Amino acid sequence: MLPSILVAAPLVLLGLAARPRAEHPAPDPRAVELAASVMEALGGQAAWDNTRYLRFDFAVEREGRKLVRSHTWDKWQGRYRLESVTPEGKPAVVLMNLHDREGDAWVDGQQLAGEEEKKALERAFGAWTNDTYWLLMPYKLRDPGVLLAAAGEETSEVGTWDKLHLRFENVGLTPKDQYWVYVNRSTRLVDRWDFVLKGEDVPPTTFLWKGWKRVGNVMLASERENAKDGRMITFPVLEAPASLPDSVFESPTPVPPAPEP
Repeated sequence: MLPSILVAAPLVLLGLAARPRAEHPAPDPRAVELAASVMEALGGQAAWDNTRYLRFDFAVEREGRKLVRSHTWDKWQGRYRLESVTPEGKPAVVLMNLHDREGDAWVDGQQLAGEEEKKALERAFGAWTNDTYWLLMPYKLRDPGVLLAAAGEETSEVGTWDKLHLRFENVGLTPKDQYWVYVNRSTRLVDRWDFVLKGEDVPPTTFLWKGWKRVGNVMLASERENAKDGRMITFPVLEAPASLPDSVFESPTPVPPAPEP
């Protein structure tokens, strides 16, 4: 089986076809303006659309050990590779297409079949859902099904942040989640998000977004730090390869280093 590391993000149509949705009030003009400024700071919509491949590791400390999931994603065609380790320490690989969620899975070099394969594909899709949202949320502020509103500002001795409130209109695996996103007024990049998951009546959890850097033609942040306890989620591998061989998405053998864009 594939490990569950951390699930705290909805699926908000990361490049997949949108489902029809009910009409809702027109978007908040101020929120739309803020979202546009964030996208511009990230490199612009064209740069994001033209970024075909992403490779990244999602790493978190849990129960005294570091757990890592390695993702390779063809944004244009939906091809996807996940490499991880089972709780028993065995290497696991899933190759699938995110559009139809069909594919194959291996554990310790042995291909799975039947119900085991089905469950592995479901877990892989959940891992992609969670991990890409932790990495790519700022690119998704205007996705279909996202209800976006301006939520005021916050100022401290180190700067000022414009706040965005995100809710979801019956999309994703956890549509009752809510997020408050802090946009740095100087850089227009995201410095923080607060979230409440699944509509729970609890104080928001805060993670700081750190380590912004250019990857290919876009900006990505390599660290998330829990503001309360210092727990870290990191992306030690962040790449936007200019090209990848088809074998990456067709063979469970190890992936070679990505060429520089």
